[in-house]
Amino acid sequence: MKAGVFDSIFENRKILYNNISNIIQNSKTIYENKLQNQSSLFSEENQKVSYLLQNKNTSNWSNDESLSKEFESLGFYISNHPLKDFEDALKQYNVKTFKDFENSSVNESFIAGTVMSVKEKKTSKGNPFAVIKFSDLSKVYELYLFSEILELNREYLIEGKSFLLTVIKDKENQENRFRRINVRKVMSLDKITKLNYVNVEIEMHHEDDLSKLYEAIKEKGDSKIKISIRKENKNYLFELKDKRKFDYQTLRYLNKERYIKKIRV
Repeated sequence: MKAGVFDSIFENRKILYNNISNIIQNSKTIYENKLQNQSSLFSEENQKVSYLLQNKNTSNWSNDESLSKEFESLGFYISNHPLKDFEDALKQYNVKTFKDFENSSVNESFIAGTVMSVKEKKTSKGNPFAVIKFSDLSKVYELYLFSEILELNREYLIEGKSFLLTVIKDKENQENRFRRINVRKVMSLDKITKLNYVNVEIEMHHEDDLSKLYEAIKEKGDSKIKISIRKENKNYLFELKDKRKFDYQTLRYLNKERYIKKIRV
C-alpha cells in the first residue's frame, strides 16, 4: 500500500494504509457471514473498497511522504524521484548526473544524490569513514566520505534526504572504483532551497512583460535584482533600486513563465 500497488483501486495511499486493520476486520466479517449463509441488506455496497474505509476525507501524503513510504517498502523509488523537486536548483549549479560525470573527461563537478543507505566503518588506524549509497536520475552509486567530511555532515546524512555534492576525480586511484572519486563538500538541497539568493539577473524576452515580473517580485527582501532585455539588437541591463525577496520558490515560479528567457543566481 505504501508503494502504491493499489493506486488503480484507490488513489489515496494514506487513507488506505490507515485503514488496514479496518479492511481486514470487515473482510473477515464478510467471509464469516458467507460461511454461515448470511447476507447483508447492503451486500453489493459492502464489496466496495470505499465501504470499508473510515475518515475518507483525509488528505493524501505529500509527495515527499509518498516517496519516503515507497523507499521504506521497496528500497527504491518508482513513481518519481526526490531530485525532481530540486530541478531548478540543480540547473543553477550546472549539476551533472553521476553517470555523465563518471564517463566525462571533467575532473571536478557538482552532482546530486538522494541517500539510500549509510554504512559507517573505521580504517586500520581507527579513523571513521562511511560508504554512502546515493541515487540520482541516472543510477545508484556509492561514494566514500572520510573523517573530516563525515564529521561535518553525519547528523544530516539520513535516508531519503537529498544533497548537492562537490566531487573530484582522484587520478591516483583509478583502479579502485570506490576511491577514485573524492567528495570535497556536501550541501543539503533542503537548506539550499530555503536560502534567499543574493544576486539575481533576470533575462527577459520583451519589455512589455515588465509589469508581470514586477508583480512576481514586488515583495521587499535581501536580493539584488538585475534585469536584462534585448531590444532592437541592443542589450539593456538595469538594476532595481530596492532589494526584493527572491528565494527558490520565486525561481521555480518564474522559470515556468514564458516571458522569462533565463535566470542567473
